Amino acid sequence: MKMVLSGRPLTVLGVVSLWLLLSCGLSYGVQTDIDCLNGIKAELEDPFGYLNTSWNFNNNTEGFICKFTGIECWHPDENKVLNIRLSDMGLKGQFPAAIKNCTSLTGLDLSSNKLFGIIPPNISYIIGFVTSLDLSSNNFSGDIPTGLSNCSYLNVLKLDHNRFTGQIPAELSLLARLKQFSVANNLLTGLVPYFGANSSFTADGYANNPGLCGPLLDPCPSVSKKSHTTIIAAAAVGGVTVAAIGVGIGMFFFLRRVSVKKKEEDPEGNKWAKSLKGVKGIKAMSKMKFNDLMKATNNFCKDNIIGTGRTGTVYKGVLDDGTSLMVKRLQESQHSEKEFLSEMATLGSVKHRNLVPLLGFCLAKKERLLVYRYMPNGTLHDQLHPVDDGGKVTEWPLRLKIGIGAARGLAWLHHNCNPRIIHRNISSKCILLDADFEPKISDFGLARLMNPIDTHLSTFVNGEFGDLGYVAPEYARTLVATPKGDIYSFGTVLLELVTAIGERYNFTIEDDMLMPSNSGEADCLEELIVARDEKENN
Repeated sequence: MKMVLSGRPLTVLGVVSLWLLLSCGLSYGVQTDIDCLNGIKAELEDPFGYLNTSWNFNNNTEGFICKFTGIECWHPDENKVLNIRLSDMGLKGQFPAAIKNCTSLTGLDLSSNKLFGIIPPNISYIIGFVTSLDLSSNNFSGDIPTGLSNCSYLNVLKLDHNRFTGQIPAELSLLARLKQFSVANNLLTGLVPYFGANSSFTADGYANNPGLCGPLLDPCPSVSKKSHTTIIAAAAVGGVTVAAIGVGIGMFFFLRRVSVKKKEEDPEGNKWAKSLKGVKGIKAMSKMKFNDLMKATNNFCKDNIIGTGRTGTVYKGVLDDGTSLMVKRLQESQHSEKEFLSEMATLGSVKHRNLVPLLGFCLAKKERLLVYRYMPNGTLHDQLHPVDDGGKVTEWPLRLKIGIGAARGLAWLHHNCNPRIIHRNISSKCILLDADFEPKISDFGLARLMNPIDTHLSTFVNGEFGDLGYVAPEYARTLVATPKGDIYSFGTVLLELVTAIGERYNFTIEDDMLMPSNSGEADCLEELIVARDEKENN
């Protein structure tokens, strides 16, 4: 490959931008998203022909579905659906179940159509990552499903102008990201959920539901006055109840003392592993003991180590049924058990196809173990720099797929998590590859987990700079972790992905700045690309 370029060193951004421009046409199509739209077209009646005239599946060019009416893609040349907007098209039918195949969908607008029936109870499985859902001005009926409360990324939920009955599920108040909510003009009754003091919702969102009451609306009807006899009877029952509660409290403290004593007598600190809520497409881990994890990893044998880092060591574990897992044995943490459990609840709620799912964790004395899904193709670093020349990440389309997927995972951490998660140690070693070479970012949230000071990169204070060459220059003088620092590190990963050169960089620390040195073979794009081609051709 011959290229005529100036000898001026190019920035990471320049290299990556040129690579993306040259190779964007090589991206793979996503069959599941094509199946998604094909299924929607088959399930819905289209009397005005909006879908029949535009949605032509005989085209097999890259990104062809991105030109469909009402479809927005993550990238115009990639068949991966970002938003579906089919408002006011006269569509008829029930909620299309095929939407579940649009696995990267973030926005769904089916408003102002003639859709009917119920919203599926498993709605969170169908649209698990959607941030905006608009089903207003249709003929949906039945109860509002409690499953909507599991769509934890929802910012907008519009269900107004339908025929929903029953109560608004109280569980919807758990949607912490919800900014817009409307159920006006339905047939709802009962108490309106309390969304918190900082909620910006107004009474207009509940209008024309004669049976609703509570916050923002008329008070709910009080219980009718009881007779004198009834009051006396209630007082008697209350006295008995108070006595029972007193006995119960006494038993509680007695049993608690016994439990603490047994706990102190347990030499292994053999607690049950905590089980987290199942990740989409993956069932929650069954309960396991610390001894079970020791058995799975052969007592944390060195031969089972598949990675080490600042936060701990990762072992491959195999359960009795043959299931493979990754078990991360954390270094000693400064967090209390209560704080650790709180962090686990946060990390367990972070779900995205390009993030390694946390399946469970275990507390046993000072041991803190995290259990992840096993990634058979290892790290991106191992694929780019194989010891025995066995790396498989050589084709440009596959590299592009990995770069785009990792970018989506990082963007999700920065923009869709509340609060946002700053990774702090992005490198090719923390990007894992599953059986289909889908990239999964690992170790997110662990910097905060290891150190309670969540705004500073404490490793600088300890004289450690993480993975040299990936750390943003400003860290050396400010010690403050920011999303921009993650982007710098990710740009370095993309440069490594383009060139397959990483370990051949020479990095120096000068004037409290971390920058690549001006010497070496990687000073300009021409040398980088030529070196990469020579490596592949030999």
